[in-house]
Amino acid sequence: MAGMIRGVLPVLHTPLLEDETIDRDALAREIDWCYEVGADGVCGAMVSEVLRLTYAERLELTRLMSEITDGRGVVIASVGAESTRQALVYARQAEEAGCDAVMAIPPVTTAIPEAALWDYFATIARECALPLIVQDASSYVGNAITIDFYRRLLDEFGAEKIRFKPEASPIGPNLSALRDATAGQALIYDGSGGILLVDAYRRGITGTMPGVDLLDGIVALWNALRAGDDQATYRISFPISALVALQLQAGLDGFLAIEKYLLVKRGIFTSAQRCTPHAWDLDDETQAEVDRLFDLLMQALAEQ
Repeated sequence: MAGMIRGVLPVLHTPLLEDETIDRDALAREIDWCYEVGADGVCGAMVSEVLRLTYAERLELTRLMSEITDGRGVVIASVGAESTRQALVYARQAEEAGCDAVMAIPPVTTAIPEAALWDYFATIARECALPLIVQDASSYVGNAITIDFYRRLLDEFGAEKIRFKPEASPIGPNLSALRDATAGQALIYDGSGGILLVDAYRRGITGTMPGVDLLDGIVALWNALRAGDDQATYRISFPISALVALQLQAGLDGFLAIEKYLLVKRGIFTSAQRCTPHAWDLDDETQAEVDRLFDLLMQALAEQ
């Protein structure tokens, strides 16, 4: 399935019960809805709250993603960890669960030197048979990964093995720098939540990894971009960008609070419960603006 790791690949939100354990029924509804609206696969990543789940829950999420998908699309497991040994445990379990690729961020509890970072990613690449997506999650946590480091990984392991999800600012120019530094060989995925998707698409990305909350809009936007329909592209893009701008103001917890709120609004989740503690809650005025913008997005999609 390596050649199929492209298109719209949403990052799942982990639905939680009141005791903060995984709501399996809601997760099944979420994954089913992803494929109903045209997703090409599903991912686990930062907005899945992987850094806040227990060890057992993180393994369970990977297993359930694969089981519920049941061949309808690609499954990408999050394996980034604070040690290489931990990351390999997650990567091997992803292989056993039938996932199609793994994605890893660097360790985030310390700023490790580049030589140690190389050993970390190179070991995962060598010891896991699946393609590895190297994620720079510095928009949330950790430090930015350099273009030279990306190019070295690509030279060592090849484009089918190593792919990239660069999120360091400025995202668009960095996408182009990576594309140009690798003579267009790098397979690159957008991780902006949709706010920079139009710009990223025009820079030659292979796919996009948004949240699930606006997925019908993202799929329609991706299709409009592929069709070269600028009128539809901007009609759909503007409310998506405005919604993501509201999410960005509070970092990871801003994304989680608004995205889970919208999944409840859509009837996919029964609760917006997040792992505690968290830094921000959705206030009434932000919620009212989210509702207005969501209505505008639904109107834009109705015109398709």
